[in-house]
Order: sequence, then structure tokens, then C-alpha cells
Amino acid sequence: MAVGGEVLGTLAAKFQVIMPHLDERQRRLLLGAEARALGHGGIRAVAKAAGVREATVSAGVDEVEAGAPPLGRVRRPGGGRKRATERDPGLLAALMALVEPDERGDPMSPLRWTTKSTRILAGELSRQGHRVSADTVADLLRKNGFSLQANAKTIEGRQHPDRDGQFRYLNQQVKDHQASTDPVVSVDTKKKELVGPFSNAGRQWRPAGEPVRTRTHDFLDDSLGKAVPYGVYDLTADTGWVNVGTDHDTAAFAVESIRRWWSSRGCHDYPNARRLLITADAGGSNGYRTRAWKAELAALAGQTGLQITVCHFPPGTSKWNKIEHRLFSHITMNWRGRPLTSHEVIVQSIAATTTRTGLRVHAELDTNTYDTGVRVHDRQIAALPLHRHNWHPDWNYTLQPEPFEQFSTSPDPFDQPSPDLAWLHHPALTGLPAGDWETLITTLLTLHKRQREASLHQRRGHRPRMAAPGTGRRPVLTLADRLLAFALHYRLGLPQVAVATLFTVRPETINRRLRETRQLLDQAGYNIPPSVHKIATIADLYAHAASNGIPSPNIKTAS
Repeated sequence: MAVGGEVLGTLAAKFQVIMPHLDERQRRLLLGAEARALGHGGIRAVAKAAGVREATVSAGVDEVEAGAPPLGRVRRPGGGRKRATERDPGLLAALMALVEPDERGDPMSPLRWTTKSTRILAGELSRQGHRVSADTVADLLRKNGFSLQANAKTIEGRQHPDRDGQFRYLNQQVKDHQASTDPVVSVDTKKKELVGPFSNAGRQWRPAGEPVRTRTHDFLDDSLGKAVPYGVYDLTADTGWVNVGTDHDTAAFAVESIRRWWSSRGCHDYPNARRLLITADAGGSNGYRTRAWKAELAALAGQTGLQITVCHFPPGTSKWNKIEHRLFSHITMNWRGRPLTSHEVIVQSIAATTTRTGLRVHAELDTNTYDTGVRVHDRQIAALPLHRHNWHPDWNYTLQPEPFEQFSTSPDPFDQPSPDLAWLHHPALTGLPAGDWETLITTLLTLHKRQREASLHQRRGHRPRMAAPGTGRRPVLTLADRLLAFALHYRLGLPQVAVATLFTVRPETINRRLRETRQLLDQAGYNIPPSVHKIATIADLYAHAASNGIPSPNIKTAS
């Protein structure tokens, strides 16, 4: 029978309201139930009212009459579009070969040296005949245990065999000092910061569309310079002291920072202290090989009356230093996203650093200048009240608050031999009378200056900036030292390795200085005549000096 227009209108209104809330199978069942209720002609009428094919309504009628139980899903198992890996069995293997060429793929993979984004991977797979989209590549990677990963700093390099032993020894020293209420501090230099309107990592809340404007390039502003924060972290009191320097990060600057901490905070927090334990990295301005660090600490011990013990972390373990993750990390978080436009901003930002566990930080600006290249001679080290511990004496030592003999730390004149090598300045060894020596040195000084400027111009691509007199890093060997080394090697035949041992430098350094000195002598038109007497060892040199009445460090002169 024919279904009237009024019934079709009612069905159409019903379907318009209900159908959007149903899935595919539920829609078929609804259409089938309505068609079955209308009887003959119901399939065509329902299909017309719902705007679907009659076959869809007919399938719904069959499912209603069959009384099939709910399946819990829209399609029957196996229905729908096939997965990409099923349509292309070689797709997954090809993808794994691209993302893991080192482990299980081709080492000659075309994407071995390329950032492997999903778009680039999809393009390469399509070029190999595996048509796939970037979204599908991302799904396959996630299903196979991949995710976007950043680099993880976990490789510490070669580990010292006594690393764990040093950690245990350091921990015991900390416990001993804390048990006697003596201060224990962790020290280090934070990363040097450019001062000026430069971008700083991180973000901060600001009005939308109004970010802080910073420079596009991070070039040093000569008028503002850099900030050198040196931190002193008190392990017991959970307090920090940061000395913000404006000059060089030297041993003198490091010890001055500790001196300021003690004068302003430490002596008040520990009025009965007789000892101070310092834990520090193995390198930098407070490294265990830095002689100036020990000399400055000896002076500090004498000024404060404290017995200063230093325990260094083993090489390659600086991240274990407490100050790194108890002070410096919080400072970095506090000023994230904020340009460090002035030294005042840096000092105030450091001083405002706090934590929920009670950390408090004090910061000061240090505008003093600190000379670089300060040489501490063997005599000065031998005079220090330095007691080395039985366990790793290079990493663990104590400086007693005792007076000691002071030696001049002023730079050696570039035209004079180093004091420890002055005994080599003798005509019997150099083959040069005193007058010829002075004339030759004066000539070589001018030629050396030209040689150095030409070298700097070639390396930098421009003329060197003129530094103020007395500033800059002092050379390891003075010009007179180099001329002495040249005479020992080319006149007396002393091997370069022995010359390097005598001058306490590396053989590579002696080789380079000898080559430069030969160039200077050739330019001056001067040739040092060889000696008939040849020496092969340092012992032979001492014997030759003794035979010529030259007092050397290994020769005891009669009183």
C-alpha cells in the first residue's frame, strides 16, 4: 500500500532529530524497524524519508527480523578499510630501516644524516614505492615504541678508577666537619652571562603579542661586558652567596668570593669555627692543578685563622657538585625569559632567588680587576703551609693558618729569563757575551712583536685589538727563555724532550718556540755558532755547568 505524505513528513522529522546521535548499525536497525512497522511499501517510504538507499533499509529489516545480538561495534570483525601494513607488508621494515640505520638498517641510508621528521620519512618511503602519509608514519612509530626524544646528558667520559673512593672520602670529610659545627661550602663558577638586551632561554607572562624585544645576535657589548657569577653554597645552612664579577674568572677572584662570604656571613653563622671544608670541581679557577688557587687559599687561611681543607670532585663529575642543583639551577629558573640588561638586574635577580625548602641567596657586585696568567713558582708552592692527605693528595689537601714566605708574583720581564732558569744565562752555555746578548734580545723583541701581529692577523682575519699594557695572558716562556732553549738545543745538542723537561713545558711547546725563534734569528741575520762540546741529557748539562763554574739548582756551592 502507498504511504501518505503526512506519514513521510512525520518520519523525516523523526529521523532528522534522532539519526545524528546514532552510529551506522543503530541507524540501520531504526530504519528497518520503521519499515517493518509500515508493512508493504515501508522500505521505499523509509528510504525516501531518511534520504538513504533502499538496500540500507532492507539490510536493517533483515537484521531486525534475524534478532542478532548486539555486537558492541559498528562493523563486523574484518570490516572497514585495511591497515597500511596489511596492504603493504614491506612498509614497516622499510620505515625501521630509515629510523634505525645504525642498529638494524642500512648504514648507507639516504636519511642517515638528516632530521627524521614524519614528513621527510613519508616522502622517502613514497620514493621507495611505499605510498604513505606523515600521519600514518607517526602512528606506526608510536605503535612500535618510538617517541620524540631529546638528547640526554648521561655520558661522563672516562671514569677515574678511584672515583667512588673519592666520593666516599669526600662524604666522610663533610660529615666530620658538620659534626663539629664547622662550615662546609660548595663552590663553583656559574656560566658567564652576556650583559645587555640579549635573549634569555625560557618564557614569562606578558600581555599577548607584546614580547620583550631583544637583539637578534649575541655579540658582546664592549661597554657592558660579561657577568661572572661565582657561588658559595653553605650545605648546612642551605644559603647561597654569589659574587658577580665583571673581570676575569681567576683563582684570585674565586678566593676573594670565598673571603667575602666569610667576612659577611660565614663568621657570623659559625662564630666558633676553626675549620672550613671546601668542595670544588677538578678544573677551572678552583681546579686541583691550579697553583694560584692554593697560594690564594693559604693567604685566606692566614687572614681568617681557619684551617682550610679542600676536597675536589673527580674529573668528569662536576654535575655532582651540590651547588649545581641546589643553587645555580634555581637562579637560572628565576631569571628565565628575562633579558639581563645590566649588572644590577643580574645581582637583584640572583638575590631574589628562593625555594619552598628555605633557600636564601645573597649577591654582590665585584668590580675589581684580576690579572690573568699569574705564575706561581716552585719556591712559592714549597713555602706554602700545605698538608696533603694520604688519600689522593692531589685532590685532598689542607692549608694551615700559618705565616709563610712570600715571593714576588709580578710577571717576569719578557726580555729576561725566568728566575728559575737564570743560571742558564751564561756565555759558556749560550756562546754569547753579555753585550751581544742584550743587543740580540733588543732586536728580537721588535721582530717578535711584528711576528705576533702577523700571526693574529692571519688567524682572526683582521688586525688585533690593542690591549692595555700589562693585560692579557702572559706567555709561558719569555723571549729570553726561548733564546736559551734555542742555544741549548742547536748549540749544545740537548734533545727537545730534555729541553722541555728543563723548562717544565710540553715538547710540542718547545718545538713551536724553537721554530719561531729560528725565524726571528733568520730575520735578524744572526747565527748562533754550534759548540764543539755536545750534551745529551740534563745530567750532562749540570756536569758541563759545574765544569765551567756555573752554579745550577743541582750544584751545591761551597759556603
